[in-house]
Amino acid sequence: MRVVVQRASQAQVKVNGVSNGSIGRGLVVLVGIEDADTEADADWLAAKLVRLRIFTDEEGKMNASVLDVAGGMLVVSQFTLHAKTKKGTRPSFIRAAHPDHAAPLYERFVAACSRELSQDVATGEFGADMQVELTNDGPVTIWMDTQHKE
Repeated sequence: MRVVVQRASQAQVKVNGVSNGSIGRGLVVLVGIEDADTEADADWLAAKLVRLRIFTDEEGKMNASVLDVAGGMLVVSQFTLHAKTKKGTRPSFIRAAHPDHAAPLYERFVAACSRELSQDVATGEFGADMQVELTNDGPVTIWMDTQHKE
């Protein structure tokens, strides 16, 4: 699973012009799934993300997690994170998992994030055309991939 995580002061995702999910302060997580990804990856990534210390503490240092600041989480599926751009100018998405594999893992990841965060997680709609609006706080943007955990 590959994610781009952004620390946000607010965010929302719209499907067909209607808000599907929104948060105040928290994390926006764009998630792409490939065939090699497993339920264990989803669980590991959820636990890692909610404990990732990227929020500032009272001394202004990045020492607090989304758990520590009682923030929210917005999770949006994004198969384009697995784009291959080595050849030509049209990206290939051959590494992105087929929806039969990706959709259940996306749901597993969302459930794991909710469990780890002890609150509901806002989401987009898997496979839909979505518009994501956010105010990136910092800016802080981090890329993670469960195939490269070390």
